[in-house]
Amino acid sequence: MASPIDWTFGGTWPYEPRWFETPEGRLHYVDEGRRDGRPVVLVHGNPTWGYLWRHFIPPLAGAGLRVIVPDHLGFGRSDKPDDPAVYRIPRHAARLEQLLESLDLNEATVVLQDWGGPIGLAWAARHPERIRSLAILNTLAHRPQGRVRLPVPLRVLRIPGVGEVLVKGAHAFVRVILFRGGMVHPERLGPNERAAYLAPHPNWRSRTGVLVFPREIPAGPDGAVSDFLASVHDGLMALRQKPVFIAWGMKDIAFVPAFLDELWLADFPHAQVLRLTDAGHYVQEDAHEEIVPALLDFLGRA
Repeated sequence: MASPIDWTFGGTWPYEPRWFETPEGRLHYVDEGRRDGRPVVLVHGNPTWGYLWRHFIPPLAGAGLRVIVPDHLGFGRSDKPDDPAVYRIPRHAARLEQLLESLDLNEATVVLQDWGGPIGLAWAARHPERIRSLAILNTLAHRPQGRVRLPVPLRVLRIPGVGEVLVKGAHAFVRVILFRGGMVHPERLGPNERAAYLAPHPNWRSRTGVLVFPREIPAGPDGAVSDFLASVHDGLMALRQKPVFIAWGMKDIAFVPAFLDELWLADFPHAQVLRLTDAGHYVQEDAHEEIVPALLDFLGRA
């Protein structure tokens, strides 16, 4: 019998688990800091989980803020049904909205990266009265204007059969994209950190959600996900006067700097911008020492 997982990973994740029931499965989240503190919601993408934000939680909570970090269905400690349909982007967004609405948050800041962007921004766009500010890290919430040119690794994962073998069999999204291509400094991940990213998906069936995300990337302006992104973007226009912080890994091969300059800064020209010249896609791993102080400064003024 396999040994039970030590979910603290050598003390790097010392947080009490909390649970939220949805019809499609149970969601895990952590809720740290003062109950009466301003809420900060940290939303992850693929193939990570709340652990990605471990360097953010103590300083944010130490500043008197309430820090809420959910795991999407299929990730972290949340349930992992082997049904691709439950991992469509609008369904992720609906579940996150249910969780956050259950917490009755007000004056919230949402901090978003990768697929966490459109998923978390959907809640912000639908409930602008609950939002105080936004913090955006290497993500996208815009309808593509033309054909989407994906990096080769993501194109390969979309091939039927091949993607299953690589992602669900070889666990390649974690072992290759996260541990290698997604970071400028993969050497920063030690044994505890690698174990933390591998543990949530121990077998073929548990990796379904990881595979669906790259297959949800729209190929162009048409389609259900493109329509969803457009609806989120339209809703965000109600937040244009809110304070916005952007931290961008400039060596991200997927979310390239043009997304920052031509899309996000067109939407939020007043945003406070931190350009991370030596960071890739997973900026929380490559550059948390730069992001966290800038984010705290932003939150103190916003």
